[in-house]
Amino acid sequence: MTDRAEYLEPYRRAAERHGGGFKSLLWASEETQAARFEAICGLAEMRGKRVLDVGCGRADFLDYLIARRSRPASYVGIEGVAELAAAAREKGHTNATIIEADFVDEPHRMFVGADVVVISGALNTMGADAFYATVRRAYEAAGEALVFNFLCSTRLAGAAYLSWRPVEEVMGFAGTLSDRVGKVEDYLVGDCTVVMRKGTQPVR
Repeated sequence: MTDRAEYLEPYRRAAERHGGGFKSLLWASEETQAARFEAICGLAEMRGKRVLDVGCGRADFLDYLIARRSRPASYVGIEGVAELAAAAREKGHTNATIIEADFVDEPHRMFVGADVVVISGALNTMGADAFYATVRRAYEAAGEALVFNFLCSTRLAGAAYLSWRPVEEVMGFAGTLSDRVGKVEDYLVGDCTVVMRKGTQPVR
């Protein structure tokens, strides 16, 4: 295992206990997961788009989009934990492809022709180098926009395996890549969602 792959270890340990179940995602609850999904969808349109879900887990984000009638034209999920990738595939969604891969060590896997790239939760166990490298490559891989969330205070980063980043630091970095950057942080105390757009599309 390389140092860069250490971010996956908390998920792998959880999967050894819980298989492909919700607890292997390391979310506090389904409600906090849904709050993050809602924030993401408030910043970028998913309906009819080619969506890439980086660190997709069980493809719960696709379930959420379908339930809210925002089904994408196609969905690709990348997941590095075998049990979670298998759970995502077993759902059998149409126009959905699940790739089992470590996108930190293999960032080229993110270049699938997506309009919108989404990262929800997958950045929370990374050190700074992997965090910013992943954001950079994910933005490069997006045709229209990258939307990602991260822990922005110690409030939700109490576990030893979790990392947090100051909002100003992350926004400053995002601004070096895109001049159309926006954020929301009013949905959960200690969490922030950022959108980085390309082209002339306004920030929502």
